[in-house]
Amino acid sequence: MLRSLNTGISGLRFQQDKLDVIGNNIANVNTVGFRAGRAQGVDIFSQRLSEFSTNSSSSEVGSGVALVDVSNSFTQGTIDSTGQPYDMAIDGSGFFIVRDTATNGLYATRAGDFRADKDGFLTTVDGYRVQGEIPGSPGVSSDIKITLTPTTPALPADTEAVSWRIEPNGDVKLSLRSTAVPPPATPPEPLKIAQIQVQTFRDINGLTKVGNNRFGNLAAAGPVGLGAPGQAGRGQIRWQALEQANVDLATQFTDLMVTQRGYQANAKIITTSDEILQELINLKR
Repeated sequence: MLRSLNTGISGLRFQQDKLDVIGNNIANVNTVGFRAGRAQGVDIFSQRLSEFSTNSSSSEVGSGVALVDVSNSFTQGTIDSTGQPYDMAIDGSGFFIVRDTATNGLYATRAGDFRADKDGFLTTVDGYRVQGEIPGSPGVSSDIKITLTPTTPALPADTEAVSWRIEPNGDVKLSLRSTAVPPPATPPEPLKIAQIQVQTFRDINGLTKVGNNRFGNLAAAGPVGLGAPGQAGRGQIRWQALEQANVDLATQFTDLMVTQRGYQANAKIITTSDEILQELINLKR
C-alpha cells in the first residue's frame, strides 16, 4: 500500500482536531474569562528508505502528523464594566482561587461573575467559594463572606455599616456611620472585613481545563503563592467589571479557512493515492 494513504489520513485527523479546537473557541467567544485553545502538531517518525545512505537524513520520509497538545492562551481579555456588586476582574496576571465545599478541592478561574449565597459567602455561579484572607488569620486561606453585620472583626461600638466595596488590592471594606452622633458627623474609618486574593503560577500551561470556567491541576502548574492583588506580579482587582474571553474572532476565522484548506489538501492526497493504486491494478489487465 502507498505510504501516502496513511500520511493523508493522519493529516485529516489532525485538521479535524484543529477544527474542533477552533469551533470551541468561537463557541465561547462571549464566555466570561474563557481562554482560547490552540492545537499543536508534530511530525510522526520518519522511515528510512535505504540503509546504505551516507547522509542520515537524505533517505528518510515522514509518516504524517499527530496532535501533541492543545495549549491555552492566557493573554488578557477585554475588561467591561458591569455595575454588578459581586462582579470582579483581574487586570493583569493571576487567578481567583475557588473551593469545592463538597470535596475541598481548589480550582483556579479568571471568571469573576460571582454572587453571594444564602449565608453571605462569595461564590461562583455553581457554588464554589472564593478564597482569600480574613483579619486575625494571616496566611490562612479562608472562604470570603461579605456582610454588613460581621462578627470577625466586629463593628466598632456605636457604628453601623451602610455599604461595602472592594479595593484594587482585594480589600473588602465596609463604609460605616455613627449611631451615637447624628449627621453630618465625620464618618468612622472604613472597616476591612476580608481580602480577596490572587494566585499566580510558575507554569500556567500546566493548568488543565475542567469545565465551568475553572482550571485544575494546580500543583503541577507550580503555585507561587496566594496573595494580595497588585503585589509580586499579581494583577489588581477591577470591581464591578468582568473580563471577557480572549478569543480573537479575526484570527479564529483565518485559522478556520487555513485548516479547511489543509483538510481538503490531505483529502486530495488520499484520492490521488487511490488513483495511482487503480493504475497499478489496471496494469494487470
